[in-house]
Amino acid sequence: MVFVPLHDENPLRVIRLQLMTAAIIFVNVLVFIIFGGVSGAEAVLAADVGYGVVPSELLNFNRTAPPTLNPVAEPITLVTYMFFHAGWLHLLSNMAFLWVFGDNVEDAFGHFGFLLFYLLCGIAGALAHVAMYPASQDPLVGASGALSGVIASYFLLYPRAKILVLAYVVPIRLPAFIVLGGWIALQVLSLRSNHPDAQGVAWWAHIGGFAAGFILTALLRSRLLVRG
Repeated sequence: MVFVPLHDENPLRVIRLQLMTAAIIFVNVLVFIIFGGVSGAEAVLAADVGYGVVPSELLNFNRTAPPTLNPVAEPITLVTYMFFHAGWLHLLSNMAFLWVFGDNVEDAFGHFGFLLFYLLCGIAGALAHVAMYPASQDPLVGASGALSGVIASYFLLYPRAKILVLAYVVPIRLPAFIVLGGWIALQVLSLRSNHPDAQGVAWWAHIGGFAAGFILTALLRSRLLVRG
């Protein structure tokens, strides 16, 4: 990624604190620690298989594996997968983006409205991934689908907000539409790329979550801006 966001110059207007954003980050970190984050890669993989979205299993609704491997019904993994991550780097990068951009979207939607918006974008991201890879037996995990919806909402609501980013090793301030526009372009280009860095990333989950966030925010935009 060319830009790593560090901070945005966009004060809260309605809520005093980004309680739901902080709660989501806390749950993600807690889940990662409880389900093997400090135990090693094997424990993390086992949790991801159990609580992640496995397209072939979701479409079959037929779980033949023992309950120890499949602890929840497959449709429920459309929610649980958002709170599991493949490693510390995966977790920290997602949570950093959520911390920078989630607070203002929460400000626009309200605490519980933001939670509902976040979950709907995550579900949409998972369904987009399943639609593109219906026979896959690999688990989909991570907050990226939901986070992509948050990014879409921020892009629509606050395009001119200044974002402090790390461009390689140089901190600079750029308008949100440039930072997030670059992120959007990366998602699209990565779908057409065979570069090793593009492998193993659920790009369609990103795009599905972004599309859901964009549509929901566009439909509610006039009400959201009035709140601010």
